[in-house]
Amino acid sequence: MQITPQAGKQLGVTVEDFDHTTASESDVQDLLQAVYSSKIAVLKNQDLSPRSFHELGKRLGRPEAYYEPMYHHPENPDIFVSSNVQENGKQIGVPKTGKFWHADYQFMPDPFGITLIYPQVIPERNRGTYFIDMGEAYRRLPDELKAAVSGTNCRHSVRKYFKIRPHDVYRPISEIIDEVEKKTPAVLHPTAFLHPMTAETILYISEGFTVGIEDADGNPLDDKLLHQLFDATGQLDEELSHEAIHLQEFEKGDLLVWDNRSLIHRARHTTTPEPTVSHRVTVHDARKLYETGA
Repeated sequence: MQITPQAGKQLGVTVEDFDHTTASESDVQDLLQAVYSSKIAVLKNQDLSPRSFHELGKRLGRPEAYYEPMYHHPENPDIFVSSNVQENGKQIGVPKTGKFWHADYQFMPDPFGITLIYPQVIPERNRGTYFIDMGEAYRRLPDELKAAVSGTNCRHSVRKYFKIRPHDVYRPISEIIDEVEKKTPAVLHPTAFLHPMTAETILYISEGFTVGIEDADGNPLDDKLLHQLFDATGQLDEELSHEAIHLQEFEKGDLLVWDNRSLIHRARHTTTPEPTVSHRVTVHDARKLYETGA
């Protein structure tokens, strides 16, 4: 196995000759350390069945299935499918996922540490995923914003971008919203926390899922503070040209592994319809998402 920095990029590494079926435990730990330190690892020349992809994920941690079944791969519920391609006239997975800034499962009580994405059908144009390193984003915050978020918590919810399910058609919207609030009530996480693997301070907010901020006593703070944080970190730049935004492109055979604690991401959907399919496995690693506040 060879791990090298991505050419011409400030974020991420390229991993050659990684085979999860023969990799030693030392190889797996080296891969994980590369993910924690460089945030993204691109495993090259992977040729995996759904079962093999799942087994690779299990080498890195404990997979968790997405809570909504309509995203599940028909062969394995632990695999999340993003697809606009029908198979035998049937929709498998969900199209146009993730077109907003977020960390995976940020709206749940126990988010996982590692995300793996394995593109299956790759667009000819506009392929890739946008990322923002929220450890670097915290370091770049003005001192007054760092002071403003110290000791605070943020509330996260899926309600802003919840996708309507097939059985929701013709249901009253109020009934759907009520179900969403009961099934996935908003959760609190520290606005900033120490990464348990690197001790880096991470700013844990996203425009897609973060819906409120409050002080240590639970008193709501002005939403203006969140807007300032979103703006400072590049999340409000609809041109996606902010210096903090990293575009991770990929090609056939690439498998992306990233640090779901440190990074928020946003799908790069094509401006014209093109077939696209990706499989995702998400895993809990050796530690909780965070253990102490920053």
